[in-house]
Amino acid sequence: MISLSAAAAIAVVALGLVLTPGPNMIYLVSRSVAQGRRAGLISLCGVAAGFLVYLAAATAGITAVFTLVPALYTAVKLAGAGYLLWLAWQALRPGGTTAFAPKDLPADPPRRLFTMGLVTNLLNPKIAILYVSLLPQFLDPERGHLAAQSLLLGLVQSVIALIVNGLIVLGAGGIAVFLARRPGWQRVQRYLMGSVLAGLALHIGLRPATT
Repeated sequence: MISLSAAAAIAVVALGLVLTPGPNMIYLVSRSVAQGRRAGLISLCGVAAGFLVYLAAATAGITAVFTLVPALYTAVKLAGAGYLLWLAWQALRPGGTTAFAPKDLPADPPRRLFTMGLVTNLLNPKIAILYVSLLPQFLDPERGHLAAQSLLLGLVQSVIALIVNGLIVLGAGGIAVFLARRPGWQRVQRYLMGSVLAGLALHIGLRPATT
């Protein structure tokens, strides 16, 4: 079984990642503001399904694949960094918008909401890097089956991410109204989001290609 220190460490990492603006947050906020809390919660269910896919992959030993094929890991890493840089540019460019700015999105049916939440999470480079590079560092061969440890640590991360994202969905409308009435705060939030995304992209891109 996992140690309390490992569980606490992955919890801190998970909390830091979920509070950093990224694809999941941007999609959930946009959908919640445009279509309401129900749509945001359905999208969150899709995000939860994405975490289950990552859990299954981690339990099956996906890190071994990247260890055997370093070029594949490098490709995933650079693609993720590039995607984050694109998101950062969308926030920082002249006329850019905040994640909490209402967007004129069409009302999607529940099935599409769920699917988009799933795809957004599966293509989220932050989550991919977490499961490929960070989670294995908390595994201890002396504590038993590594697959079981991966599953438990992944569950800790998933629960924290879903709770925080759920709170974001429920509060997205109020935050959007607050920022809309205070352009100065909206600019601060936009520049902060863009800077964090750019920093994360550089961190991921410059990270050594090892797992």
